[in-house]
Amino acid sequence: MLKEEFLIGNLWERICFRPFEDVACIDELLPLLEEKFPELGLVNEDCLEMSWVESNLYLTWFPIRAPLETSLNRSSESALSKLFFKAKSDFVKQPIPATAFEGLWSKFYDDEAESAFMTFVAYGGEMDDIPETETPFPHKVGNLYRIMYVVNWEEEEDKNSEKFMGWMRRVYNYMTPYVLESPRGAYVNYKELEIGASEISDDNISYEKAKIWGLKYFKNNFNRLVHVKTTVDPENFFKHEQSIPPLPHLLKKGSNWSL
Repeated sequence: MLKEEFLIGNLWERICFRPFEDVACIDELLPLLEEKFPELGLVNEDCLEMSWVESNLYLTWFPIRAPLETSLNRSSESALSKLFFKAKSDFVKQPIPATAFEGLWSKFYDDEAESAFMTFVAYGGEMDDIPETETPFPHKVGNLYRIMYVVNWEEEEDKNSEKFMGWMRRVYNYMTPYVLESPRGAYVNYKELEIGASEISDDNISYEKAKIWGLKYFKNNFNRLVHVKTTVDPENFFKHEQSIPPLPHLLKKGSNWSL
């Protein structure tokens, strides 16, 4: 982890970096950052090398070098366990101009943003060689990175959760011009119920309703997933608020399904 101060417009902003968390070792990381980001001035002392398992504990806010046995204890609690949070996502295909970040940083001075952060997850490389239709997850080729927006709040603040949700919506709306895509993509693992949801007890989710979130998560793969769901779970036994719906009438059409 590295902390630096940058002058953005007329504001000094302290930014926390966790660069290249997946790079295997410091000896590989430092030359790469010296070449690509010399302005960071990264040195050995700024780096913490750990195993993949240790990094998972660290990323879920357990203390550095927490015993590995922690992950086997279902009652283990980290600082993250005591927080409420809201997360949203975006996929970025074109570089975002510096002026956009100037307006974005100012929102992190809002009271609601005391425990807010953004994560930029790099894409590209081999992912650009994987067609959208290769796997259910389509957001690979053509994306520069994924953004995760997160705002946290303490349990005693949960009665005021709407103000934190409002902050998240303002940030998300602000970023709209820089992630133009129709429909605007979303990362399925964040389960953004705001983009659309059904009642968990609803056994008859309509295709049109499910398409609202299905296309954002899976693009055109959504239709193929509906076919799979219809074949494997036609009674919709496995479901949640953003399930892929089965369409039993498709079974009567044989293998040449169309929606």
